[in-house]
Amino acid sequence: MRKIILVIALVFISNTIFAQQTLFDKFNGNENVTSVVVNKKMFSLLSKMKVEDKETQQYVNLIKKLDNLKVFVTTNSSWASEMKATAGKYLKTASLEELMQVNDKGKLVKIFVKSGATDSQIKELFMFIEGSGKEETVLMSLTGDFDLDELSVLTEKMNLPGRDVLNKASKGKK
Repeated sequence: MRKIILVIALVFISNTIFAQQTLFDKFNGNENVTSVVVNKKMFSLLSKMKVEDKETQQYVNLIKKLDNLKVFVTTNSSWASEMKATAGKYLKTASLEELMQVNDKGKLVKIFVKSGATDSQIKELFMFIEGSGKEETVLMSLTGDFDLDELSVLTEKMNLPGRDVLNKASKGKK
C-alpha cells in the first residue's frame, strides 16, 4: 500500500513539472516568439564567475539558487492569445498564489508565486504581461529556491521584462 501511494505521489509531482515543460515548449523556437530558456547547468556555470564588487557577488549568490528560467515574448496577436490561454491553463494546475496585479498603460501584469519555507522564500515566480495592440506580451517562469528580496538584483542584471513591477513586488512582500 505504501508503495502504491508513493508511486502515485511521484507521478503527480512529475506530471506537474512536465506539464510546464510541454505547455511552454510550443513557444520555444517559434519565429513569432522571442524565447530565452536557461537551465540549472547554465546557472551553475555562471555562478563560477570571479567577481570583485558586492553587487555582482549578490547576483552570483542568487544564480546559485536558480533552477530554470523561461521567458517568452511576442507582439503577434495570435501568439499573444495563445500565451494568455497557456498561462491560464498552467495557473489552474500549478498551485501558485497571486502576488500582485498591475495595470500600467494598457499592460496588465500578473505575478504569481509558489512560496517556500518562509513568506519571502520563493520556489517559483510566474509572471504574465498582457500587452495591448503592438505592446509585447510576456510569459515568464523562474524556478529555484530564492528569496523575493534578492529578485531586484536578478531583474536588473538580466534585464528581464517587467523588472519595474518585480522590483515593487520584492519591496512590497516581506
